[in-house]
Amino acid sequence: MSGTIGQNEYGLLRQLVANSATVRQHLTTLTQQASDGLIADSFAGLGNGAAASLNLHPQIAALQTQQKNIDSATSRLGVTQAAMTQLQSIASTFLADLNKLDGLNAGQIDSVAANARAALTQTANLLDTQDGNTYVFAGQDTLNPPVPNPNAIGSSGFATQIAAAVSGLSVIGAAATAATTLSIASSNAAGTSPFSAYLSQPAGALQSPALQVGSQQIQQVGLLASANSSVASLGASTTGSYMRDLMRALATLGSLSSSQVGDPNFAGLVQDTRVSLTGTVSAMAADTGVLGDTQTRLTNMQSYLGGTQIALTIQVGNAENVDMAATLSALTQTQTQLQASYQLIAGLSALSLAKYLPNG
Repeated sequence: MSGTIGQNEYGLLRQLVANSATVRQHLTTLTQQASDGLIADSFAGLGNGAAASLNLHPQIAALQTQQKNIDSATSRLGVTQAAMTQLQSIASTFLADLNKLDGLNAGQIDSVAANARAALTQTANLLDTQDGNTYVFAGQDTLNPPVPNPNAIGSSGFATQIAAAVSGLSVIGAAATAATTLSIASSNAAGTSPFSAYLSQPAGALQSPALQVGSQQIQQVGLLASANSSVASLGASTTGSYMRDLMRALATLGSLSSSQVGDPNFAGLVQDTRVSLTGTVSAMAADTGVLGDTQTRLTNMQSYLGGTQIALTIQVGNAENVDMAATLSALTQTQTQLQASYQLIAGLSALSLAKYLPNG
């Protein structure tokens, strides 16, 4: 009989120890969950939430990448807009000067010419504007300046060839001079084009950098120094690029001399330059407007992507994160349960041992 009782006590003790081990393991799990807030440290431990976690993490990563790209794009567009504002101001200022140039005296002609030469250098430098290490007017050749050595633009083949054409105004006439300067400004030939090798290509071969800003959505970012991006330059005297037209007008004005004021061809060349600059100002305004619309669209898209990311992150949290209040409550209960388990084991062990101890 006593042997049977001993076996029963031993079996009960073994069961209590096993239960205690189970409670202790549960306590370890709850302690880890309370520490890091996660249901488990692996997908295998998530149970039914594993599928949601595996599916949503790549989507959230893609959304983060797209928002980062939009940040980069809007930064670049903002820098481009600032440069365009200055370029538009240059074009508008000299268009205003042209509207009164016929009435200026010889001394004022020389002043306008000097200002135009300075503005040509300023324009070349603005076309080399950077956002970080990226040249915003360089198209896909973002690491190289659109206008090499901009401060020497006045002595470049572009400027000196236009100056040579303007100096022959009295010989070849206004129409031929304008045609020659138009040909020079349109040229992509080495030694004539003021632009980099990449930008000295036909407009159809050039592209602005592209960034993925949405699922299967690519956005062209920035403008080109040697070609229009979204609008066409119109008029009787245009290279097809408002930047080239602006530089041509400035180089032409910079080549005028007070000695040419009495030349009957002077007014004709001024008129051609006026027509060209009028188209330049109009095309610049239109392309800048498109740039602004793009910025607004990207800002709205970023807001949408941010909201989507928040919603998906909440879903991931529901799949991966513990209810901290419930976890802390369970942790306290489990600690109490484990202590009670230890007390039962200790009590049963003491009773069992007492049976085998001699009476005093």
